[in-house]
Amino acid sequence: MKISGFTFIRNGTLLGYPYIESLHSLLPLCDEVIVVVGNGQDDTLARIATITDPKLRVIETTWNESMQDRGYVYAQQKMIAQFNCTGDWAFYLEGDEILHEKDIPALRATLQTCLDNPKIEALVFDYYHFYGSPDTIAISPGWYRRAPRVIRNSIRSYSPDGLFFVVMDKNKRGRYPYAANAGIPIYHYGHVRSVANMQAKIQQVSQYWGYTPPAFEGYGNIDPQALGKFKGTHPAIMQNWLAEQAEHQLILNSNYKPTRRECRHRWMMRLEHLLGWELSKKHYRIVKMDKHTV
Repeated sequence: MKISGFTFIRNGTLLGYPYIESLHSLLPLCDEVIVVVGNGQDDTLARIATITDPKLRVIETTWNESMQDRGYVYAQQKMIAQFNCTGDWAFYLEGDEILHEKDIPALRATLQTCLDNPKIEALVFDYYHFYGSPDTIAISPGWYRRAPRVIRNSIRSYSPDGLFFVVMDKNKRGRYPYAANAGIPIYHYGHVRSVANMQAKIQQVSQYWGYTPPAFEGYGNIDPQALGKFKGTHPAIMQNWLAEQAEHQLILNSNYKPTRRECRHRWMMRLEHLLGWELSKKHYRIVKMDKHTV
C-alpha cells in the first residue's frame, strides 16, 4: 500500500497558518507528500524548502487572480496537488489542519484494511474546530463535524471549490464519495490564529469568492451555545505554534445577539440531543467497514 499526502498553500506565514507543523504531522503517515506552493508575498516557499524529508515534493504555481467565483481557484490548486499523487490513497490536509502523532498507526492500519474493499472510496474524519483559544471548540451543526480527507486514488474525482470531493460515476452527474468512518480526529486551528492574521486571511479568501467581507473584530461575536470545552491533548508538533501565535483568551461579547442562522443551529442541537441525530452538513455517504456493505 502506498499513501500520498497532498496540500496547497500560499502566503502561509503572512496569514498565520501552521503549515510547517501540518506537513510534519502528515509526513510520518505518507510515502510521498505533494505540496503546491503559490507565488506569494512572504517566505512560505523558503520555509518549506528547509524540510529535508525526501518524501516531500514541491510544485510551484501561479494563481489565476481573475478567478473569483466561489473559491474555484482553491479547487484548481488542490487538484494540481491531487493529480500528482501516485499512491493507492490520496490524503488531503489543509495548512491549518494537523494529525495527532498518536493516531498515525491506527490510521495506517485502517487504510490497509479498506484497501481491498472497492466500495470504500474515501475516509471521513471527526473534527476539532478550535475557536478563539486552544481550550475551546465549535460544536454546533453550523460547523462540519466530519469531512472526507482521504480519497481512493484510482477513481475519477475532483474538488469543485476545494472543500470536498466529487466522484464522477460512469460519466454521469457527480456525487459524493462512499466513505468509511476513520474514527480519528483532525485538529483544525484556523480559528485560533491571531486576530490580525485572521483579518488578513478573510480579506484574501473573500476576493476569490467574489464578495467583500465585514471587518473582523475578534472572536467574541458568536453564539456561546455553539461552543464547548476541549478536553483532549494537542498534537506535540503544535506546542510552539500555540504558545507563540495562537489567541489564548476568548472573551465573548455579552451584548451579542445570535443571528437567525445561529438560532436555527440551536434548534438543530436540541433535536440532536433529543433524537440522537447528527445534523451537520455531510459531503459523503457512509459505508460500514465491518460488513462491507453500503
